[in-house]
Amino acid sequence: MTSVSTAATTDAVGRRGPALVVLCFVQFMLVLDDNVVSVALPSVRDDLGFGTTGLAWVVNAYFLAFGGLLLLFGRMADLLGRRRVFLTGVALFGAASLVCGLAQEPWQLVAGRFAQGAGAAMAGPAALALISLLFPGAEERARAFGVWGGIAALGGTTGLVISGALTGLASWRWIFLINLPVAAAAVVLLPRMVPESRAGRTVRLDVPGAVLGTGALVSLVHGLLRTGESGWRDPAAVGSLISAVLLAAAFIAVETRSAEPLVPLPFLSFRFRAVANGATLLFSAAMYAVAFLLMVHLQTVLGYRPLTAGLAYLPYGAGVLAGMRLSSRAVSGLGMRPALVISFLIGAAGLLLLSGVAPGDGYASGVLPGMLVTGLGCGLALPALTVAALTGTTEENAGLGSAVLSSVQQVGGAIGVAVLVALATRRGDATVAQSGSPHAATEGFSLALIVAAVLLALGAVLVTALPGGNHRSEDALGAGEAPAEHGNSA
Repeated sequence: MTSVSTAATTDAVGRRGPALVVLCFVQFMLVLDDNVVSVALPSVRDDLGFGTTGLAWVVNAYFLAFGGLLLLFGRMADLLGRRRVFLTGVALFGAASLVCGLAQEPWQLVAGRFAQGAGAAMAGPAALALISLLFPGAEERARAFGVWGGIAALGGTTGLVISGALTGLASWRWIFLINLPVAAAAVVLLPRMVPESRAGRTVRLDVPGAVLGTGALVSLVHGLLRTGESGWRDPAAVGSLISAVLLAAAFIAVETRSAEPLVPLPFLSFRFRAVANGATLLFSAAMYAVAFLLMVHLQTVLGYRPLTAGLAYLPYGAGVLAGMRLSSRAVSGLGMRPALVISFLIGAAGLLLLSGVAPGDGYASGVLPGMLVTGLGCGLALPALTVAALTGTTEENAGLGSAVLSSVQQVGGAIGVAVLVALATRRGDATVAQSGSPHAATEGFSLALIVAAVLLALGAVLVTALPGGNHRSEDALGAGEAPAEHGNSA
C-alpha cells in the first residue's frame, strides 16, 4: 500500500507542471476576452447594427456576469468540487464564444458575452484554488502565482494587438472563435492531471443574494445607458433605476439575514479594505470606460485601422508595466496613502491630456503623451490598490478578499462604461446639429474623459481617508501577494 501511495503521489507531483500550463492557457484566454473586444467594437457596430449605447452592452454584459457571479461560483467550487466547476466554466465559456462568433443579431452577441462572463466567473476562482492545492509549499506556490500573474499581464498587453490583427486581416468573429481549441484542450486534458477536491465542511450557496445583486447591477446599467439614448424622462430608464434601488435593498436585507452571505458585512466594515475597494470602484469606472471610448475614438474619428489601433495602444501597456515596477518603491518610500494619491493624480493628468485629442492630431503629438502618462498612473495604482484591499486578511478570508476586489473591479468597469458612454452620447447628440459628426464625437469623447479624470481625483480624495502608518499593508507589496483571479484590463 505504501508503494502505491508513494507512486500515486509522485505521479501527481509530476503532473503539476503540465496542469499549470493548461490552467495558465485558460487564464490567458479569459484575460484576452476581457480586452480583446475593445479593438473590434467599431467593426461589430457596423456589422450588426449596434448604436453607441447598445455597443456598451458588448463590454458590460461580460463585466456584469463576471463581477456579479464571481462570489457565488467561488463558493460553488468549494461545495461541488473545484475541478468540476472549473471544467463546467471552461465548457460554458467555449460554447458562449461560439455563440458570439456566429451572432447575427445584437442580442445574440450580448447574450453570448453574458454567458462568457458567467463561465469566467466559474473558471477563474476554481483555477486559483486548484493551483493553491497543486503547489502547497509557500515558495513553490509563489512561483506558480508569479507565472499565473505574468500570463495575465501578457494576455492584457497582447489582447489588443491580437484583436486588431484578427479584425483587420480576417473578421471580428475570430476574436471569439479562437477560444474554442483552448477550451476543448482544457476540458480533455485537465481531468487527467488534477484530482477532484472539495471543502471539508458543508458550504451553503447564497443563490438569492447572487440573483438579487446581479439583477440590481443589470437594472442600474440598463437605466444609465437608456438615459444616454433618450434622457431622464424616458419611463424605461426611470423604471430600470427604480428597480435597481429596490433590488439593492432586497439584496442588503437578504445578506443581513443569511447564515452564510456572499460577503459578510463585518468583512466590508474594516476601514482599510472599505476605503481601498471604494477607491478601486472609482479607478475601474474611469479606466475601463476610457479603454472603451478611446478605441472607438481612434477608429471612428481619427480613422485608424483595427490593427493600427491595437498597435497604437501598446505604449499604454508599456506605461502600465513601468508604473508597476515603480509601485513598490513608491509605497516603501512614501507610504501607501501618498503613493496612491500621486498615482491617481498622474492618471487624471493623463486623461486630461487625452481629452484634448481632436481630428487631425498626429499620434506622437496628440495621442501618445496622454497614453504614456495615463498608463504610468494606472501601473502605479494597481499593485498598491490590490495590497490595500487585501490588508488585514488571513488564510481564512484571503480568497474572499481577492474575490471581492475582482468583483469591485468588474462592477466599477460596467458602471463607468454605462455612465461615461451615456454622457458622451448625450453631448455628441447635442452637438451634432451645430457641427459635423467628427466634431460632435470629439465633444462627447472629451467630456467623458474629463469626467473620468474627475473620478480619479475623487479617488485620490477618498484615499486620504486610509489610516496612516499601517506598515503591514506597505510591507505587503514585497510579500508575494497572490494576484486576483482575473486580470485587470484597465
